[in-house]
Amino acid sequence: MFMLQSCNIVGFVAISILFFIYIHYWRRNRDEIVPINWPIIGMLPTLVHYVSDFHDITTLILKRTGGTFRFEGPWFTNTSFIGTSDPTNVDHVTNKNFGNYGKGSNFKEIIDVLGSSILSFDFHEWKQERTMYKLILKRKSFQNFFQQSVQKKVENCLLPFLNDVSEAGAQVDLQDVFNRFTFDLTCTFTFGFDPNCLPNKFSELREIAYQNSLPLMEEVMLYRHFIPTWLWKLQKWLNVGQEKKFKVAQENIDRFLYERISTYSNRRGEEMDECYFDLLKELTKEGYGRGEMSEKYMRDIAITLLIAGNSTISSGLSWFFWLVSTHPVVQARIIQEIKENCLTQYDNCISSREEDLNKLVYLHGALCEALRLYPPIPFEHICSVKSDILPSGDHVSQNTRLMYSLYAMGRMEQIWGEDCMEFKPERWLSDKGHIIHVPSYKFIAFNTGPRSCLGKDIGFVQMKMVAAPILWKFHIHVAEGHPVTPRISIILRMKHDLKVQVTKRGI
Repeated sequence: MFMLQSCNIVGFVAISILFFIYIHYWRRNRDEIVPINWPIIGMLPTLVHYVSDFHDITTLILKRTGGTFRFEGPWFTNTSFIGTSDPTNVDHVTNKNFGNYGKGSNFKEIIDVLGSSILSFDFHEWKQERTMYKLILKRKSFQNFFQQSVQKKVENCLLPFLNDVSEAGAQVDLQDVFNRFTFDLTCTFTFGFDPNCLPNKFSELREIAYQNSLPLMEEVMLYRHFIPTWLWKLQKWLNVGQEKKFKVAQENIDRFLYERISTYSNRRGEEMDECYFDLLKELTKEGYGRGEMSEKYMRDIAITLLIAGNSTISSGLSWFFWLVSTHPVVQARIIQEIKENCLTQYDNCISSREEDLNKLVYLHGALCEALRLYPPIPFEHICSVKSDILPSGDHVSQNTRLMYSLYAMGRMEQIWGEDCMEFKPERWLSDKGHIIHVPSYKFIAFNTGPRSCLGKDIGFVQMKMVAAPILWKFHIHVAEGHPVTPRISIILRMKHDLKVQVTKRGI
């Protein structure tokens, strides 16, 4: 009994000492951003304290530590990682020593909802999938079908919807509008089916559970990066907390996807648009060692395309319109450029031909500038196969997680200069008015190296086909006092949406 009481007293004293040490250091360093590495709990207190400002705090930490920083998680949780925004480090791990860095098993668990996805595959499997996607996206017939589908959706839904909003004098969430618009388009490319999440009338807008599932799942997937694996898996098993919401969201999107796949399978023999048929034929034909594609694999392809084609494009458009609407000089110059280069001879409309859109170099610069400051994917997660030394001199042990922050890289003075926080499309234009090429390991919104985004070119085309006619026809006014901050998610959405008023432009 005496020994037990002694142990209790010693334990209480030890805990009390640790508590007072924590309070002492917290008071002394509470204004410091760089985290303290505490015994047992690591740097977790700092992460918890600043989690709501995760992307901006990460940027400040990387600036104060020279661009590379080691985050130490609680003991025995496998949540430690190396964070970097140093472009030489990023070029090293994504290009020069690409073979030593994969996604890793931990990442596959975090994004398990994607299943067998190019986003989680490594090495041979990844190369095989990338070859398949590249063949499809580079096909001229697909590119024609893509542009025709975007133009049709813009003319028949997006512009009439915004016109209806302006006539109603209503306030609308523009982020939600773009999310619905790109969701419909991605379903059109994938299934040949438009679910009409975005109607052409404001009064017909309705809540759709499956369309709202992705943003919720993306948020939970970010938290999984920093929560001990055993903890979020326990929550998943118990069906509590965020994992409970995640499960409901996944059930909603899966129900929708499997219904569409079943419908497609039942009409395979029917006459279909040749280009659309080529798209699915490439995914379902035998080859690449897979044989006939199962419904599960088709579902995995579909949700991967939704993340890539819906989430990222809607994010990019939302941040672009917020920035342009709050910079009237930039907006006026884009309008003038459209007037000089992109008007058709009939009805004062915008040409959607790619050769005409390519003349909008200032608009292209503004899009690049928006993507620099607010990249749709704010950070990338990789894992070392063998030990390595980064160009910065930091040692990387075997099986070490490394995260490079695309968000922070767009805000580094050593990359973009002292005006890096300013929205300046001019930085992308040469004295002769041409687009300046910036290496992808510096302008990293579309990733870099062998894993760079295959959809970069069609992504720019789509954003231009949306941005030009909206800016030509409408004024977008952000609601007075509306807060705009990033949401904590693997996709850089707006935390409080983007509330705007829409008025017709008198040109």
